[in-house]
Amino acid sequence: MNPVIKKLLLPLLALVTLLLVVAWMAGTFSVRIQPGVLSSDAPQAVPEEAMVAELVEIAGDEAVPATIGARQATTISSRIIARITRIAVRAGDTVNEGDLLLELESSDLESRLAQYSQRVRAIQARLTEAKLGLERAENLQQQGLVAKAVLDEARATHDTLIAELATANRAVEEAEVAISYTQIRAPFTGRVVDRFAEPGDTASPGERLLSLYNPLSLRIEAAVRESLALSLELGQALDVDIPALDRQLAAQIEELVPAADPGSRSFLVKASIEFQPDLLPGMYARLHIPTAPQQLLLIPEGLVKQYGQLDFVWVHHQQGPERRFVRLGRSVSPDLVEVLSGLTAGDMLIPQPARLDE
Repeated sequence: MNPVIKKLLLPLLALVTLLLVVAWMAGTFSVRIQPGVLSSDAPQAVPEEAMVAELVEIAGDEAVPATIGARQATTISSRIIARITRIAVRAGDTVNEGDLLLELESSDLESRLAQYSQRVRAIQARLTEAKLGLERAENLQQQGLVAKAVLDEARATHDTLIAELATANRAVEEAEVAISYTQIRAPFTGRVVDRFAEPGDTASPGERLLSLYNPLSLRIEAAVRESLALSLELGQALDVDIPALDRQLAAQIEELVPAADPGSRSFLVKASIEFQPDLLPGMYARLHIPTAPQQLLLIPEGLVKQYGQLDFVWVHHQQGPERRFVRLGRSVSPDLVEVLSGLTAGDMLIPQPARLDE
């Protein structure tokens, strides 16, 4: 054989062999059937366990993101500037109304109170003397032994000391009130959320030291878009989901803020819930708000199969079972799931066939 022909023939045979292999893998030499349908020569009867995909009208609702908040919550701060000497609680502690939370240094205020008290006693002594002088002046003036000017001077001295005594007493009261500010007590029964200072720090008016809330006053707070919020009413009952606890609670609207947020065009809705010991402020919740009835295509969840991350069901046809990929929505009940696409009402669903000829 000519060497040139032999050199060209080998690549040609390799190419023909490769094309034959590709054609065989593509199923060119076998009987082809519709993708996802099991082949059958005769029409298939409807299995007894087949179920029809139907449109079902259910009450519509929209789940709105919400947060658990506390109706009774406060931040503890000081009314005076003083050094913190003791903090009696930590985060998570439960306190009763009137319990001591923290103490501030009071030595300066106590010294000031002692000074004011001494001033009061001094004025009281001078006032006693002035009162006796006024009585003597009145008696002498009645007898005509002293001029009226002497009586007027005694009366002025007496009245001035009365005014000074009143001012000194107010200073004592203010000092006593300032000393009472050095002991900060719980305004209500609740739980300490966090402490923001330690002994030795200097407390200033308005600076937060502790925060606490009343666990019995927890509620749901949600920003609801205006088209939904306008249909809500005070006292209306709603359902709430707590995903972290896998729990559903009943809520009742107790407050509708009558002004929308101009940025999000939403209204703040607050709903009361029953006390739950494991609920905490700030937890995520979903508030279910009723909407117009919806028609959903529902199928039994047990008929849905998975192929990787895809969901599919088997649909009955006269030519044989067909595998249909679907996109699922929410679970309406423990047994039914919504189908968003892939099926139409009236499709006949069947369990997975025993023989799969793919």
